[in-house]
Amino acid sequence: MKSLGRLLSTLAGLLALWQVIVTFGELPPYILPDPLAVISVLWKDSGPLLYHAGVTGLEIILGMVFGTLLGCASALLLSYSQHARRWLLPMLIASQAIPVFAIAPLLVLWLGYGMGSKIAMSMLIIYFPVTANFYDGLRHTPRGWLDLARVMLPGSQPGSHRWAILRHIAIPAALPALASGLRVAAAVAPIGAVLGEWVGSSAGLGYLMLHANSRMQVSLMFAALFVLAALAVLLYFFVDAGLRRLLPWHPITPTTDPETY
Repeated sequence: MKSLGRLLSTLAGLLALWQVIVTFGELPPYILPDPLAVISVLWKDSGPLLYHAGVTGLEIILGMVFGTLLGCASALLLSYSQHARRWLLPMLIASQAIPVFAIAPLLVLWLGYGMGSKIAMSMLIIYFPVTANFYDGLRHTPRGWLDLARVMLPGSQPGSHRWAILRHIAIPAALPALASGLRVAAAVAPIGAVLGEWVGSSAGLGYLMLHANSRMQVSLMFAALFVLAALAVLLYFFVDAGLRRLLPWHPITPTTDPETY
């Protein structure tokens, strides 16, 4: 409830600042519409907005799921195989030098104008933070835990228990780092879906914004942008709440406590 109260107070402050800028800046509606006009569009066109939000939301969720699975598999492969690190790690780093927007037309060309290209864009956006954070967590497993596991596990062959150690020691120890990557992924996943919709689509909030822009319906554009921001915030808080429940042994330090440090 406290988080909801802070979120509502922040929203009220932003709306008040928006109204002040519109009023005293004397900006025309086609540059910056009045907040009340945007709220009116949100109410009047709630049906189409909810439909397009559902399409974009499904693309984001599926992109999160598949991107997380691919990122976790890549991090495990990097951690487990030295040969994989030699070719996959440089490719992973080099991929971040390519603008995602430049790949979007290719994905639409390969996967079509349907939902597949938008899911692939969301996957590409979140792939690096999930992989990098999980792999970093796997690499920084406390050395004492690994040595103790090797001593306590039966068997005399070196390396015979690599998978058991990875499964029971390294992966649980790396879950907090993976959680950090998932929080970043939840915040940026909507970018991939909307970029894909801008390049080519027939539904979604990105498509609705382009359609409103071509008709100079600025209030509708802001309404779609507001719904997209609300989707991103809800996704982040949902992921954060789920991670807190799944990782009860890794509490978040309350930085607002004056005695924390």
